[in-house]
Amino acid sequence: MINKIGKITVYVEDQQQAKDFWLNKVGFVLKFEKQMGPNASWIEVGPSESEFTTLVLYSKSAMEQQKPSAVAHPTLLFSTTDIEAAYEKMKQNEVKVGEMLRMPFGTMFPFYDQDGNEYLLREDK
Repeated sequence: MINKIGKITVYVEDQQQAKDFWLNKVGFVLKFEKQMGPNASWIEVGPSESEFTTLVLYSKSAMEQQKPSAVAHPTLLFSTTDIEAAYEKMKQNEVKVGEMLRMPFGTMFPFYDQDGNEYLLREDK
């Protein structure tokens, strides 16, 4: 039935700033972009060309007009195989990061996008 997570929508104030953040600071690639109307685009980014799952950077104001209750920000947890290198690279790219959390179930840290939305990056071993 369901075999993959396809897309996760992140509602953003400014789609171009969000695209810049994910591409130039986090290192994602642009997977798809198409104009939806005069003030909004459908923009998808992902960790690599081969990764199936993408983030849709959707206009917050457009969604507030369509379905206001949908704008709540989901908790997203991303994976890495080298948490220390990822932490240093994000700091180098001027991404706001929180403290490294070393837990019995894994090492992770929070990071924040251009709108202050919080994400977690966790090391998978």
